[in-house]
Amino acid sequence: MNRRKNSPAKRILKGILLAVGVLIVLVGGLFGYLTVTEYYPEEGKREDLEINSPLEEEKAASADVREEEQAAENSPEKKAVRLVSWNIGYGALGDNADFFMDGGKGVKTADKARVEQNLQMVSEELKSLDPDVIFLQEIDRGSSRSYNIDETALLRKDFPQMWSSFANNFKVAFIPYPVPPIGKVDSGLLTLTKLPVSEAERIQLPCPFSWPVRIANLKRCVMLDRVSLDDGRELVLINLHLEAYDSGEGKEKQTQMLTQILNEEAQKGNSVIAAGDFNQIFSSADKGQFPAQEGKWQAGQIDVTQIDGDWQFLMDEDTPSCRSLDQPYAGADHDSFQYYLIDGFIVSGDIKVKSCETQDLGFVCSDHNPVVLEAEIPAE
Repeated sequence: MNRRKNSPAKRILKGILLAVGVLIVLVGGLFGYLTVTEYYPEEGKREDLEINSPLEEEKAASADVREEEQAAENSPEKKAVRLVSWNIGYGALGDNADFFMDGGKGVKTADKARVEQNLQMVSEELKSLDPDVIFLQEIDRGSSRSYNIDETALLRKDFPQMWSSFANNFKVAFIPYPVPPIGKVDSGLLTLTKLPVSEAERIQLPCPFSWPVRIANLKRCVMLDRVSLDDGRELVLINLHLEAYDSGEGKEKQTQMLTQILNEEAQKGNSVIAAGDFNQIFSSADKGQFPAQEGKWQAGQIDVTQIDGDWQFLMDEDTPSCRSLDQPYAGADHDSFQYYLIDGFIVSGDIKVKSCETQDLGFVCSDHNPVVLEAEIPAE
């Protein structure tokens, strides 16, 4: 029996339909896998975190040094501390970088050598500042965008005399966009401190995104580290990185939860220092210093008058803490660049603030500058 052969057009159509079918199966399988493996803690969930203590010899040496410093500097009623907050841009957002989410083109924004160089510069700057507490945001420990370097391990190794804790706020098995794709992300917050930590905790903030966009987005949190004071109270150190790419509701809800956490701790009689990348400017800060430019990413605003309690809202108004990533900084006209005031501190009223200054590093190793707070904590 003779069979009629398919025409070339029919064979091509079948091939196209087969390819489309395979693509649908692959995409569906990927979304299914990412949905099943999604890191998505329930809003408000509290999670105890691992505390990494210093090596015994480092702990003893650090205690001896601090006792000498405090004997020279402090009265019995107060404890002088220096704190640094810094979004380090996962080691890949130096002055050569732009980023597609902020109007630029870059996805993988640095090669491995540049990531390692940026991280080394971060470490050297932190050592030169010699802080008692370090709050870091956007630090990776196994991400494609930073060549799977465990940046938390590097910083812990460089500061062996410090206690440390880490909290995830971005954990996705594979982000399939754009081209080339972002890939795997494992990132979050790292706090390092010379002050002995008794407890570390992660608290999940509201996530403004719905499925499926939510799958590949940050699950932002705050991390609390508790330090026992001599009078039985606690110094509560809060590390944070609030929403950046929402329509505004996410920032508002996250700020509301942060406010609730702050007031809960203050009502217990604890001293509180919250630090990080707010992605918002405090309403009490001078917004005219670095005006918003049309077409650039815009920061939100925290209305400090809506936050009850005796709180101090601190940003250095003279030096930008962040720059736009719509274009590389190196070689650009710095006078007309878009800058932001979005990194700072919220401090309880019982703490005496001596200064809050942003270090102008020229955004060489990160799109953020470190912010340094000098303060005195009541010890009794």
